[in-house]
Amino acid sequence: MSTPELAGVRAIVTGGASGIGLATATELANRGAKVVCLDIVPEVAEPLVGVRCDVTDSASVEQAVSSAVEILGGLDAVVNNAGIGAQGTVEDNDDDEWHKVLDLNVVGMVRVSRAALPHLRSSDNASITNTCSIAATAGLPQRALYSASKGAVLSLTQAMAADHVREGVRVNCVNPGTVSTPWIGRLLSKAEDPEAERAALAGRQPTGRLVEADEVAYAVANLVSPRSRAIVGTAVAVDGGMQALRVRPVSS
Repeated sequence: MSTPELAGVRAIVTGGASGIGLATATELANRGAKVVCLDIVPEVAEPLVGVRCDVTDSASVEQAVSSAVEILGGLDAVVNNAGIGAQGTVEDNDDDEWHKVLDLNVVGMVRVSRAALPHLRSSDNASITNTCSIAATAGLPQRALYSASKGAVLSLTQAMAADHVREGVRVNCVNPGTVSTPWIGRLLSKAEDPEAERAALAGRQPTGRLVEADEVAYAVANLVSPRSRAIVGTAVAVDGGMQALRVRPVSS
């Protein structure tokens, strides 16, 4: 029997108890990695291990990363996935909401990376993978705040890649399109016509459907793999062709 691709890899995934984070943690574990999920409510099933972490609090992050490293016996990979969504134009969110979303979606990644880097430098296959979004590279309606946060994540990823590549730490990100997650489900439930809204979201992706969380997880796991050592400072689109393709509308 061949050795699993990620055997020996020790990883932490933030926001790892649900959605893309849980799918990613599961995919990494299925490929042989040991995975600790950092989450505000860290309820996960074996072989995953959950550790409580609030990425908006530096002390919580330091303690959670330290606990994860102790559990894992070291650290090779960080998946910065924790984040929240936001709707509206620049007129619709007040200052508190802007600070909240940017603090969690951007500074949260900084806190976790800062705590993890001293451990990652001791790894022979160190990587940080950030969950970005199609919103970073395409103008989407009613997503001003969210897009700003993910644009910052894209720039942060590239800057971190430049800073740490000579230390042996690869930094990349994935840019999902609209993913079928609990957050999207809650968003749709508030729409006047949830089915019509879902169809509209699916229709703007050339594949004609929402992205699945496990499809994003597959891309992240590939970036974590030691076979991806030459991939650095890259944004991998997992968006059903939304960014790159300009297909004709479906005829009614």
